[in-house]
Amino acid sequence: MRVLLLSDWMSNRGGAESYILSLRDELRAQGDDVRLLTCGSVDPIEADITASGSDSVVAQAFLQVANPFAATKVRDTVRDFKPHVALVSHFAYHLSPSVFRALDSVPTVASMMDYKVVCPLGTKLLRNGSTCDVRAGFVCCTNGCVGIVHWLRDVPRYAGIRRGLSTASRIVCPSLAVQRELLAVGIEATVIPLGASCIPVAQGVPARDPLFVYTGRLAREKGVALLLASLARCRVTYPAARVRVIGDGPLRRELEQLATMLGVADAVEFTGWVGESAVDGYRADAWACVCPSLWAEPFGLAAIGSTLAGVPVIASDSGGFAETVEHGVNGLRFRAGDVAALTEAMLSIASGDAFPAHRLEAAKVARAAEQYGMRQHVNRVRALFAEISA
Repeated sequence: MRVLLLSDWMSNRGGAESYILSLRDELRAQGDDVRLLTCGSVDPIEADITASGSDSVVAQAFLQVANPFAATKVRDTVRDFKPHVALVSHFAYHLSPSVFRALDSVPTVASMMDYKVVCPLGTKLLRNGSTCDVRAGFVCCTNGCVGIVHWLRDVPRYAGIRRGLSTASRIVCPSLAVQRELLAVGIEATVIPLGASCIPVAQGVPARDPLFVYTGRLAREKGVALLLASLARCRVTYPAARVRVIGDGPLRRELEQLATMLGVADAVEFTGWVGESAVDGYRADAWACVCPSLWAEPFGLAAIGSTLAGVPVIASDSGGFAETVEHGVNGLRFRAGDVAALTEAMLSIASGDAFPAHRLEAAKVARAAEQYGMRQHVNRVRALFAEISA
């Protein structure tokens, strides 16, 4: 089967980019002929085809409504590659809704990986850090999330999104949390949980002292500032406790400054972005992986990756984490945004009250692999491709 994958490519890559690469590679491993077309400010060497995009606010004001460069590239690819099916992942930031029309008669799956199609910011997160529970509209201006010019620009953009999605053969999303948000605006989607590479239970020896790892983008909605604040509290009882931050993003300098202000700079390691294959090594000696997201994480691949590596997870209790992190089984959940609750969870790990071996039991890892392994995920996706292309 010839498969065309399309996805935005963000400047600070994270789980979404790692996922689409893994999906392509596993589809190829199962015998499909696959091309990955990406669009963004940086041409990733991993992509097979790239289209022009920009991080410029001025340029995006137009290109997010309709990106003619992306649409042309998609039309050319459809003509030359002649895909049997297409899967459109992230598209609202760079590709734009115009790629759906460019796909023309190709059976297409639209994969809703975040909240951008229902929220101008893409996070459903208010300025005070709480979750927005109202439908997008002029209220986005009155709440101070976006300016009036931004919202007026979004009116035609959202109309284009709805038209584009109406041409898709199927719409899928990674969690019940995203499904509920889509249904609230009249978009019906089928839940297909994402997959992560199945690797053996972590062979690394846990660090001598409490070590907590974060992996992902350094953006506001990810809650890394909350993790640093909790570390400062945790070190009152366990002075040797440390945090390793794996990833990069717009808040890195601000977070480094915060670590200094909190007096924990010597206990926080910022690795910067590392390749997916290197994450396992950085995570191998962790006592737990912390996922402190403020927003309702659409899925949370970091939690699944850690579970499959045999490392316990500490995650906020909203969004996809509420579906993938079972309290006391593969990790601990805490109330999103609550520094005291996160500190309590970290202290439970540091004291050995929770997961004293600092590893998950092999049986629990195996069960997670059956649910969230990449091969199982791809089997579901291929079944959907066969259904819509029949």
